[in-house]
Amino acid sequence: MRLKLYVGLALALLFVCVACPAYAQTVPAAIGPKEFSPLAIGVGFSGYNPDDGHGHLLGGTLWIDYLPNRVPHLLRGLGIEAEARDLSLGRSTSEPVNMRIDYAGGGLIYSWPRFRRFRPYAKCFMGFGNADDGYNPRTKHYNHDSRTVTSFGGGLDYRAFKSVWVRGDYEYQTWPTVFKHSTPNPPAGRLNPQGFTLGAMYHF
Repeated sequence: MRLKLYVGLALALLFVCVACPAYAQTVPAAIGPKEFSPLAIGVGFSGYNPDDGHGHLLGGTLWIDYLPNRVPHLLRGLGIEAEARDLSLGRSTSEPVNMRIDYAGGGLIYSWPRFRRFRPYAKCFMGFGNADDGYNPRTKHYNHDSRTVTSFGGGLDYRAFKSVWVRGDYEYQTWPTVFKHSTPNPPAGRLNPQGFTLGAMYHF
C-alpha cells in the first residue's frame, strides 16, 4: 500500500539523518549536547474536523522528530519530523458512514529553544492521505480518495521529566480536488481537515 511506502521512506530518511555525524558543523549551538537528545518518538490522541460533514473524527498519531543540537546559530531549532495518523473513531452523526482518514507525511519543524521547559514550534509538511467511507447507493461502490496533502501547524512542547516531553499540537491540511461524500451529489473541491493532538514523546 502506498501509505506504508511513505511511512517507510520517512523513517528511512530519519535514520539517515541520525547516522550523519553532528560534529561536521563548524559553529556549535549555545546549548550543550546534553541539553536534549536530537531524536524523539511520540504518540498522541487526535481529534479532527475532517471537513466532510463538519463533524469530528478521533484517532491516534505517531511522530518522530530529529532536532540536531550542534548546528550553526542561524539554524538552531530547525529540524525534521515524520508523522502518521489514523482517524477512524468517535465519528459524529454528520459524517459519512464508516468515514476514515489515514495520513503519513513529514517536513520541516522549527522550535524556539529559548526556554528551559517550554518549547513552542511551527511546522510545514507534505505527505500522502487516504479518505474512505462506506457504501454509497448513488455511485454503487465504496468511496475512496488518495491525494498528496500539504499542511502547516504548530504547538507547544513541555518538558515534564528529564527525557519526557508533553505536546499539544494543531494542524491544518489541504487536500486538492476531493469529493465531499457527505453531500447527495458531492462536488469536487478542496478538503481542509484540521484538528488537535495531545500526546507525549521520549527523547533518546
